[in-house]
Amino acid sequence: MSDLVSIFLQLLLFKLVAPVTFRHHRYDDLVRTLYKVHNECPHVTRVYSIGRSVKGRHLYVLEFSDYPGIHEPLEPEVKYVGNMHGNEVLGRELLLQLSEFLCEEFRNRNQRIVRLVEGTRIHILPSMNPDGYEVAAAAQDRDISGYLVGRNNANGVDLNRNFPDLNTYIYYNEKNGGPNHHLPLPDNWKNQVEPETQAVIQWIRSFNFVLSANLHGGAVVANYPYDKSLEHRVRGFRRTANTPTPDDTLFQKLAKVYSYAHGWMHQGWNCGDYFPDGITNGASWYSLSKGMQDFNYLHTNCFEITLELSCDKFPRQEELQREWLGNREALIQFLEQVHQGIKGMVRDENYNNLVDAVISVSGINHDVTSG
Repeated sequence: MSDLVSIFLQLLLFKLVAPVTFRHHRYDDLVRTLYKVHNECPHVTRVYSIGRSVKGRHLYVLEFSDYPGIHEPLEPEVKYVGNMHGNEVLGRELLLQLSEFLCEEFRNRNQRIVRLVEGTRIHILPSMNPDGYEVAAAAQDRDISGYLVGRNNANGVDLNRNFPDLNTYIYYNEKNGGPNHHLPLPDNWKNQVEPETQAVIQWIRSFNFVLSANLHGGAVVANYPYDKSLEHRVRGFRRTANTPTPDDTLFQKLAKVYSYAHGWMHQGWNCGDYFPDGITNGASWYSLSKGMQDFNYLHTNCFEITLELSCDKFPRQEELQREWLGNREALIQFLEQVHQGIKGMVRDENYNNLVDAVISVSGINHDVTSG
């Protein structure tokens, strides 16, 4: 099936095409767009900041929920994070488009979207690296080429190599015995990370996120943990090798949900690379240390995958509509996955109070902590 036919069939899934915006948004435009969506859907949205960048720009999140700002028992929390690398901009635009789409379709009483918003608490962070984006966008305006221009934050740090390295602990514990979930942070972790990274860490420690995706560019593939290879270093580099988590089957399923709902990711051949089913274990592709994906899983049990969504890190504005149509159904289906599986509450013996508990589940190779 051709890409165009696939996109046309996806259009038929919705009665109305929401008036999403197909242009690049600088920081001020991004903020205006978030508040515009909030003003149009004030009863099911909330805009909040999780912190500031090195240059002082707010890291704004748009929340969708029937009770914004409130955690409801048994209602799962899910997040999307875009633009972690400032020059990888498609995720930023897709998340703004998704925000506009969810609001418009909720107002139109699209029952699929109404169920999603009323049964889920959705958090959308369009840009984790607004400083880097401004550098990349300015370079585009001046027609300055450079594969890495704007990638890092204002201190020159790659934010996806800036989280505490919990993989070292988990690989040691797997060999010698020890916990394999909810690993603690190092005592001096705040001294090791950038302001943007610290903001995101405090964010994911403040909410019970169950599912997450981190949107990138430069390839077209759904990447799942672990990102850091278990193999030993060779000449300073860690060898690539498939390094699955205890939940590898579930992670592959989540990656395939996105890949097969995407307009062309599942075909495998993209950007000169081939990934069967359009998915890959991160460490089997290339080994990455101190990444956000592995950190989410090891510190909080949040299942995060990394979505590489475009060959061109900064696609031309006229390509944004095609990219939106190719990703829209996948973005919705991935959110819906948070309702798969089981959920419940653990109470004391008198059924009065909620309690923290460690739960062992048959078929899952690590315990689950409630609370």
